[in-house]
Amino acid sequence: MAGAAALAAAVWAVRNVPAALGARPSGERASRVRRSKQFRDGAFRNTTPSPVLPPGTKQQVAREFLRRTQRKPRLPVPLMTPGPSQGGDLDAVWYGHSSALIEIEGRRVLLDPVWSERCSPASFTGPRRLHPPPVPLYQLPELDAIVISHDHYDHLDMDTVRVLARTQSAPFLVPLGVGAHLERWRVPTSRIIELDWNEEATVSGLRFVATPGRHFSGRGLRRDQTLWASWVIAGERRRVFYTGDSGYFDGYAAIGETYGPFDLSVVQIGAYSKGWPDIHMTPEEAILTHLDVRAGVLLPVHWGTFSLAPHAWNDPIDNLWREAKARDVRLVVPRPGERVTVDDPPPVDGWWQTIL
Repeated sequence: MAGAAALAAAVWAVRNVPAALGARPSGERASRVRRSKQFRDGAFRNTTPSPVLPPGTKQQVAREFLRRTQRKPRLPVPLMTPGPSQGGDLDAVWYGHSSALIEIEGRRVLLDPVWSERCSPASFTGPRRLHPPPVPLYQLPELDAIVISHDHYDHLDMDTVRVLARTQSAPFLVPLGVGAHLERWRVPTSRIIELDWNEEATVSGLRFVATPGRHFSGRGLRRDQTLWASWVIAGERRRVFYTGDSGYFDGYAAIGETYGPFDLSVVQIGAYSKGWPDIHMTPEEAILTHLDVRAGVLLPVHWGTFSLAPHAWNDPIDNLWREAKARDVRLVVPRPGERVTVDDPPPVDGWWQTIL
């Protein structure tokens, strides 16, 4: 009996894993993928070679993970419930990791929503949250668009997508190929907008442009069958740039020249390592990105919620704050759930240093 119960429990625990892996592009979607200039020799490619682990770095990465660093805060991360808008036409709410709400000219855009306890295809393994979401998913306001940067589990979460498909009516804007995952999770085709780099769509009066990044993709053993992207979100007066996950590259200067200047940059700063220098940015490179795209205020994301690299959990934000002061960059570091008015950003108060 005990063996049967254990087997049943194991089957129950992995029941959703096949669905969480998503689906490969097929039919017309696969044809679009193959026609993309970014798709060569059976996979999407960066503009410059960007190996996930360059030759000779595997042992270095292993040593880094064996080092004793503080991978989580000792005290609870302070959470806030977003207050009402103070009447500005550009606000932001950071919910943790890369999940953020951009309120621009009266429209609401949700970036890379992940509300699950773990970023993993299975509920019993994988990186676990350092703090709960500051608000329940069903309490989000009515959205106008949901933007996905790529299909990694810490940016595209099946359970979160399924809830948003039921509770919201907004379309999902995704890079090429990612729509196959959403369709498997029963998002209506009419709500999926797939874009290649430098393609654009207008939704609720906002202009969305999928711009290049330097990363990779994949939810299983095969990589780079779907595209990754950064995003331009532009209204009539205000503009926002979101990096998604990316290594630093010269494409940011071109994005700034073509689509900037921006009022706000939302930039990845965490989960970096000398072992994978091409696919995630350091905080110092995040500052360079902000300057390259010619943005006014910098909102850092991809830190403080999941420990995905060997550095201490607070290293990204400590290093970013120091570099921002040295380069005279206007920085905002809200607590998860705290509303930021971009035209009147609160001063950085170092709140994370009180929970070390």
